[in-house]
Amino acid sequence: MNELGRHLAEQIRLHGPLSIADYMAAALGHPRWGYYTSRDPFGAQGDFITAPEVSQMFGEIIGLWCADRWQAMGAPEHFIFAELGPGRGTLMADALRAGAALPGFVEAADLHLVETSPVLKAIQEKALGPRPVIWHDRIADLPSGPVLAVANEFFDALPIRQFQRREDGWHERMVGLQDGRLSLVLNPAATPGHVIEGAPLDAIAEISSARTAAMAELTRCITTGGGAALIIDYGYLESATGDTLQAMRAHGYTEVLEAPGEADLTAHLDFQALAAAAREQGGHIFGPVSQAEFLNRLGIATRAERLQRSATEAQTKDIAAALHRLTGRDQMGELFKVMAVASPHGPAPPGFEDAT
Repeated sequence: MNELGRHLAEQIRLHGPLSIADYMAAALGHPRWGYYTSRDPFGAQGDFITAPEVSQMFGEIIGLWCADRWQAMGAPEHFIFAELGPGRGTLMADALRAGAALPGFVEAADLHLVETSPVLKAIQEKALGPRPVIWHDRIADLPSGPVLAVANEFFDALPIRQFQRREDGWHERMVGLQDGRLSLVLNPAATPGHVIEGAPLDAIAEISSARTAAMAELTRCITTGGGAALIIDYGYLESATGDTLQAMRAHGYTEVLEAPGEADLTAHLDFQALAAAAREQGGHIFGPVSQAEFLNRLGIATRAERLQRSATEAQTKDIAAALHRLTGRDQMGELFKVMAVASPHGPAPPGFEDAT
């Protein structure tokens, strides 16, 4: 058992089993041993590769979308260009480069990144320098004003709770100790109320108050100051049962409880729940649509062709492979969804024309 595992085991001995949400929060965000606070997990040398690291085309498409939304907002002289969980800063750097095609967009953008990892902040500063950047620990800390926000694989890492249906109701799955090892246990007391109506016996439901709270806060920023946000992540369109909690290490799956703080922990998004949280704050929802549909509608295939015109034979193959990874049905194209949240009364943004 590693240092964080021993720390959590001691907490369980003293106070009883942890919720999965508390376990995730510690494993990902502990100030000393947390996964995101202690390392750079991205890229071939890390544990996983996100869409911005697959190809510059992804961030460029996002940048052009944001530039279009800035123009639709009336091209304000200053606006908050925010990214939630910006990784290495790759997406934002590519977005700014592409957005420069629209005069005035980059000059009007005040960069705000919601990031808690000191390791990643240093990498982001190098990627975006010499542009000034303001970092925030929370969405709620973003300043008021017009905002365009991007959240690519941000919500999936926010903590979830799990419940399992038994004969007498829903029981929360917890992290306890068995034979001195971290193990999933079931709370013997049933949780009051209905978690998911009509679910079969032994079904597992995942609920995340952290995700709905973050979505509500982001939507309040948009409805107060005007603007829009793109949510890009993997998940399901409608609330459903299923155990989607997973751990990723060295580009492969590993046991969720094996080495807390040494593997990424995520769970699929419930886009229906996210949309409901945004609507409660007055947000206008577009989508979700598949990542493939969104990127194809915005012309990623044309962008790939243009890049290939000046590429070597090896580069041409790499561009084709990246395009397939981003849009292929057997890759990220269908698993990942894209949803837009906008201030009320605006027309459908690009990529969502038939998805309101």
